[in-house]
Amino acid sequence: MEIVKKPNKILNKKLESIKEITPQTKKLILNMRKIMKENNGIGLAVNQVGLDMQLFIIDEELAKEYSAPSVYINPEVKPYSKDEEELEEGCLSIPETWLKIKRPKKAKVKSLDENGKKFKFIAKGMLARVLQHEYDHLQGVLITYK
Repeated sequence: MEIVKKPNKILNKKLESIKEITPQTKKLILNMRKIMKENNGIGLAVNQVGLDMQLFIIDEELAKEYSAPSVYINPEVKPYSKDEEELEEGCLSIPETWLKIKRPKKAKVKSLDENGKKFKFIAKGMLARVLQHEYDHLQGVLITYK
């Protein structure tokens, strides 16, 4: 399993919902964690490893810092603040590219975890930014198009 790079078409496709969380889904999550760490990422969407499903993960330390889950299945991440902040973002699928991206400071999140349990919360700070970035991937949006 390798990181898919731009211009691979899977990166520009809105991904399909996951109907059932299987043992293969959990194995995929473990493999994604390994790849994300090896590439010094803080988030990874499943289309970045070439698959078509609504799933992304974030760094477990970041998740702990904000008391948030690290796995997001069939998520909805929506702006929850009119206040925006512009910061540089990078992407594992667009190596050596850093772009200033303006995003809402808070996001409303609804999702399933790796066990199919529903959760929702309001994300802020770096967590909100990472979740919005990864959710964009599931919608087929790269930072170059923001």
